[in-house]
Amino acid sequence: MKQIVVLLACALVLSGCGQARESRLNPFNWFGSSREGPQLGETASIIDNRPPVEQVTALSIERTSSGALVRAEGLAPTLGWWDAQLVAENNGRPVDGVLTYRFVAAAPRTPQPVGSARGRTLTAAATINEVMLEQTARIVVAGGTNSRTVNR
Repeated sequence: MKQIVVLLACALVLSGCGQARESRLNPFNWFGSSREGPQLGETASIIDNRPPVEQVTALSIERTSSGALVRAEGLAPTLGWWDAQLVAENNGRPVDGVLTYRFVAAAPRTPQPVGSARGRTLTAAATINEVMLEQTARIVVAGGTNSRTVNR
């Protein structure tokens, strides 16, 4: 008898699950559906206060199925630098066939020792789609004291 009551209770609970799908108690319904909003402006207005890495030591371009991967290595002045990134200039568009990136990183929050060159090496990468790659003849990555260039 006890098993029949448990089975009936389970059946009743499961039958209510179909109607709960549309309920506000269902966590999947809390935010509703997405809608199209206004377009955001160009990214040139974004302020990035990270300083450039001291020196760009290596630059390579690797072809991918959808364009290319720009990979750079840089040397920070001390240990502890983080959040390295290649930030595209001119909203990521080539100017006169030249695509330029700034190699930036966040400084450590507390003073750090200089350390070895290996410990201060940072790596960052950026992707270029096929359309931008066709318009690009030269890629430049700039650091604080130098830049490196790759030509087609």
